[in-house]
Amino acid sequence: MEPAAPDRRRLLALAAALAAGGLVARRSDAADERVIAVVARKFVFVPDEIVLTLGETVVLELTAPEVAMGFAASDFGVRADVVPGLTTRLRLTATKLGRFQFNCDVFCGGGHEDMDGFIEVRAP
Repeated sequence: MEPAAPDRRRLLALAAALAAGGLVARRSDAADERVIAVVARKFVFVPDEIVLTLGETVVLELTAPEVAMGFAASDFGVRADVVPGLTTRLRLTATKLGRFQFNCDVFCGGGHEDMDGFIEVRAP
């Protein structure tokens, strides 16, 4: 037997409320993430060292004022294109202890091969 119209409306209202609550919770979690601005310039990242705590999730806000760049932190399985005039947001979680290199993986000129930095992950 099919539920009566008022019961169906109550179920839909409850489902909508639960969905909205889930979205609010996700937004709250994201608001707690630390944001780190990283500028990719010829031929350096600023900052070129990022210190994280094991298990911490951060959002890197990557910009490139001059030419197209790349950002790759292969030890964490993340990479992004960084386009002049745009901000690229890249979420990274510190999943292991140590010191890990990141680099520009888009050829950007004569000093490209030296364009790198480090992510240091420390114990809590």
